[in-house]
Amino acid sequence: MAAAAESGARAWLSGGSPRPGSPTSSPELGAGSRSRLGPGSGPGSGIERPGARPPGPSAPGHSFRKVTLTKPTFCHLCSDFIWGLAGILCDVCNFMSHEKCVKHVKTPCTSVAPSLVRVPVAHCFGPRGHYKRKFCAVCRKGLEAPALRCEVCELHVHPECVPFACSDCRQCHLDGHRDPDTHHHHWREGNLSSGARCEFCRKTCSSSDVLAGVRCEWCGVQAHSVCSAVLTPECTFGRLRTMVLPPACVRLLSRNFSKMHCFRISESAAPEPGDGDDGVDGSAPAGPGKEVAAPESSKQTLKIFDGNDTVQRNHFRVISVPRLARSQEVLEAALRAYYITEDPQAFQLQALPPPTQAGDADTEALGKVWSGGTAEDEGSRGPGSRDVPEAWVIRALPRTQEVLKIYPAWLKVGVAYVSLRVTPQSTAQTVVLEVLPLLGRQDEGPEGFQLLEVLMGSRQVQRMVLADEELLLGRLQAIRQTSLRQMSQTRFYVAERRAVAPRVSLFVGGLPPGLSPQEYSSLLDEAMSLKAGLVSMSHVYSSQGAVVLDVACFAEAERLYMLVRDTAVHSRPLTALVLPDVLHTKLPPDCCPLLVFVNPKSGGLKGRDLLCSFRKLLNPHQVFELTNGGPLPGFHMFSQVPCFRVLVCGGDGTVGWVLATLEEVRHRLACQEPAVAILPLGTVERTHSPCCCRWTRLTLCSWTAGPSCWTLRRLVEGRAVWWTQSRPRLHNKGVYVRVGLQKLSQARGLHREIRLQVEQQEVELPSIEGLIFINIPSWGSGADLWGSDSDSKFEKPRMDDGLLEVVGVTGVVHMGQVQGGLRSGIRIAQGSYFRVTLLKATPVQVDGEPWVQAPGHMIISAAGPKVHMLRKAKQKPRKAGTPRDARVDGEPAPEGDSK
Repeated sequence: MAAAAESGARAWLSGGSPRPGSPTSSPELGAGSRSRLGPGSGPGSGIERPGARPPGPSAPGHSFRKVTLTKPTFCHLCSDFIWGLAGILCDVCNFMSHEKCVKHVKTPCTSVAPSLVRVPVAHCFGPRGHYKRKFCAVCRKGLEAPALRCEVCELHVHPECVPFACSDCRQCHLDGHRDPDTHHHHWREGNLSSGARCEFCRKTCSSSDVLAGVRCEWCGVQAHSVCSAVLTPECTFGRLRTMVLPPACVRLLSRNFSKMHCFRISESAAPEPGDGDDGVDGSAPAGPGKEVAAPESSKQTLKIFDGNDTVQRNHFRVISVPRLARSQEVLEAALRAYYITEDPQAFQLQALPPPTQAGDADTEALGKVWSGGTAEDEGSRGPGSRDVPEAWVIRALPRTQEVLKIYPAWLKVGVAYVSLRVTPQSTAQTVVLEVLPLLGRQDEGPEGFQLLEVLMGSRQVQRMVLADEELLLGRLQAIRQTSLRQMSQTRFYVAERRAVAPRVSLFVGGLPPGLSPQEYSSLLDEAMSLKAGLVSMSHVYSSQGAVVLDVACFAEAERLYMLVRDTAVHSRPLTALVLPDVLHTKLPPDCCPLLVFVNPKSGGLKGRDLLCSFRKLLNPHQVFELTNGGPLPGFHMFSQVPCFRVLVCGGDGTVGWVLATLEEVRHRLACQEPAVAILPLGTVERTHSPCCCRWTRLTLCSWTAGPSCWTLRRLVEGRAVWWTQSRPRLHNKGVYVRVGLQKLSQARGLHREIRLQVEQQEVELPSIEGLIFINIPSWGSGADLWGSDSDSKFEKPRMDDGLLEVVGVTGVVHMGQVQGGLRSGIRIAQGSYFRVTLLKATPVQVDGEPWVQAPGHMIISAAGPKVHMLRKAKQKPRKAGTPRDARVDGEPAPEGDSK
């Protein structure tokens, strides 16, 4: 019976991982040729060259078997319909294929995908959302319920699949661990836009039925998974290459910071508790407080844990097995639930008794768990037998020796990894001593190298230096005891013992403006106890109330970051951002990176999707969320870039905010006159750059108003905040309509309440209800308020003529006619200097923000030099045969605010 069980296990593990003790290695993702053994290789050791593939089937790690189809099914390779009643299914990752397509499958199984990642980079998962016609990258099933999406690389997963996702996000900066010499395509499978065509064969490669096709997350090239192997591996960033900030030109040593912190993604975008975390939270289809569906009468539902960590957190996965299933069948089902394809003979199931009290089991109860009988003790019948616990833990059997893969970290040795056998006597130092000859470093002493343990979690990649005397076999057993999933996501690197000078740039905003550097230093030292010798102040922006700290210690940088976020100065919370360094000397000659500012509260509250789109299209380091620190951090980061452009996504207030900040820091920029665009990204590529005048408003309140002026100003601030937080355009217009209807019955009287001077000359106002100053030919969501008729009294308006146009409206009916294009406003004046005298409290609106202004004087005049604005040019005809870049043209244009 044992022989039969072993035979069945081997059949189930076709194309799976080697048995313990085997020196065979796995290749890197996208490999092509057979492996070759190098010097020092033999029994128990081996070398894997980059791009090598071990002999055997082309499908890496899959456990394929023929199944009978009971519903319409599509092939995950060619995306065609599978005719007939038979298909080929992977029992682990649900990859479905035609029988004829199996030999061409290159997509790795979820069980082995972590071992094929070149450089582990964690993901940035946002909040749960509904993603129609999308598929999970782990289990390959549709996302019917709310799911998670990476804010940087568009990876879609179920919340319960997050712990099993590969840490294969885009590498957007140099971190000193393994910096590539060349930039390769970063392929992401499936979820392509409809109508996507393969770059190689020009046939449709997208599918709305299954996870099929691949797309480079940098250049946007799309292809069939088979065709992608034929394309050149080097990535040129596609049509956006001149606007993308190359990863090789950005440096950030972020050892203790998560990717959410590195990319300045606000906490509001973080996932909900219980959405799974790597080595921290875990998650499962059913967990704490979740109901388990009742199985069929012939089957039994079991809770499966993979180690001490999931037991303590009560995070389990659920399997359904026949009540009379054999232990071997139950064990194989439990391993599949955790995407483990190793030999089942190396594991056992241990019964987990229920906790003595409701809630988590205490220490005494946990001690009794490990003394329970194994599945083998139950004979041929598994846990489905009568009077057996419904909760089980997968345990790895003790091993006397094991084959360990050692990766060369940032060493330039030309191999992916080497494999060697470790015994109970093997330590980190002896492993380094054995690995160096295999890497061609036999002439160097082991004292110059160290062994690193890296946990490649989908949310955070954690690195730890092992002590020289650390026993490797015991370390592996301890990891498996904690979590089998963590073991499959753990790697060991050999690296040089080099002294890394840590330097973290920490932006601190929200400080009182107008202070000296010494006063800022004293203020921060009093609030956070800065450590002398580790923290220095490199930049001071006094007018903005912000400083940049250079921290020479990772632990101190993390402490300051968390402390600043919880600190308030003068009842105003501080802002902390981790900023990378832009290596401007390494930028390509034709590179003019785009600095993007997005206000997520503008455009009908659609800014969150716009932020994700820009982070996907560009390097996320060049995309800044204005509600998280404002525009100053972006200009500081780009201060040494010789040429760059600015894209502002938001309303008039957002544009004015960015331009005002640009004016204040212009003298610190290497590119002092960057062109500014207020357009969707797809129109920036074909633009010309006209100038735009900027204006300032000075309010001089009448002192006869007394304290009421100060009271009104406080009211103004409160209203402005309320309107900013409630920016849906339909709501705003509804308020305008309601107020306008109330005004219909009132006589026009604004001309009797204000006085207007233009260029020191008094201007007589007609009978109006509204007075409007405009600088561009667009108002109220695009209406032409000035009109197109020629007039000898006035010049033709231009945005760069140094003049403002003054227009009057008679009421809400007049405004509606202007919006409908039936009428224009009443032309009153043109000029560059205006003085408005308010004889009584008057409602005023600037950049969409309304308030009631107290009696006094308002002066409007030019502010600073003109700003170069990018303006869309006429569309050029597309050349025949030119491929359409779906990542640019396929992006939805953001809805702009009124001008």
